[in-house]
Amino acid sequence: MIEIDSGSGFCFGVTTAIGKAEEVLDRTGHLYCLGDIVHNSNEVARLEQKGLETITHEQLRELHDVTVLLRAHGEPPETYEVARRNHIEIIDATCPVVLKLQQRIAASYGKGRTDGGRPPQIVIYGKRGHAEVNGLVGQTAGTALVIENIGEIDRIDYTRPIILYSQTTKSLQGFKQIVEQIKQRVAPGVAFDYYDTICRSVANRIPQIRQFAAQHELILFVCGSKSSNGRILFAECSAANANSHLISNESEINPAWLVGKRRIGICGATSTPSWLMAQVKERVAQLQQAQKTAF
Repeated sequence: MIEIDSGSGFCFGVTTAIGKAEEVLDRTGHLYCLGDIVHNSNEVARLEQKGLETITHEQLRELHDVTVLLRAHGEPPETYEVARRNHIEIIDATCPVVLKLQQRIAASYGKGRTDGGRPPQIVIYGKRGHAEVNGLVGQTAGTALVIENIGEIDRIDYTRPIILYSQTTKSLQGFKQIVEQIKQRVAPGVAFDYYDTICRSVANRIPQIRQFAAQHELILFVCGSKSSNGRILFAECSAANANSHLISNESEINPAWLVGKRRIGICGATSTPSWLMAQVKERVAQLQQAQKTAF
């Protein structure tokens, strides 16, 4: 039996962004996208064949009078200002969950500047340099402190008020651990506010993917190397089933993994296209048939 996890595949935000891109590409044959539209090189390559052109922020500054798609990860205010100056039409595919988080952080930053006294530290639990995190930090004019894990909480000033947010695709367990550690360290009388802003399409997948992994003898987890969400979910797969392997496409399957395995599960990240998991399933079936023929 080869089974594809029904809960794996694109989340709502990615589905919407790709849908908007394909709508323009089908009509015009070309569209600029600021950064990889999704952290999966196979899907990016598919869309590039349809006419999608991925550009950097440096290239954006050189463009004028064109149309540019902003992906689900979101962008800082500076990007919109560049587009305004250069008469660039924006197709904004920012995920609604990310957009709401940006607005909350911007409100916290704005309130902190107008209240008087020492403004609070805005701390973001996330990956430095990640596209979403860059957009979040941009809401604070670059002043937010980004911590990637519990080992970095010493960078926080515990004598100042703290407001903690999270990148939408981080681990819920990791966020809770950081909250508890900050509570223990914050100085008496200092305010500490925290907001669980982790997307539930990611967090809710963890118990489901653990169960899926435990039900199979072998797990093939399909995901791009840039996917933060993918690393979190693959770690959960590995914890539930030590016989789990991370691959980016069907060419990376080691036939030796399949020997003697009857129940094989295929799953992926919220950035993994369903067509790619289907290709992996087809390749597994081919390899199994070849092994039967050989014996």
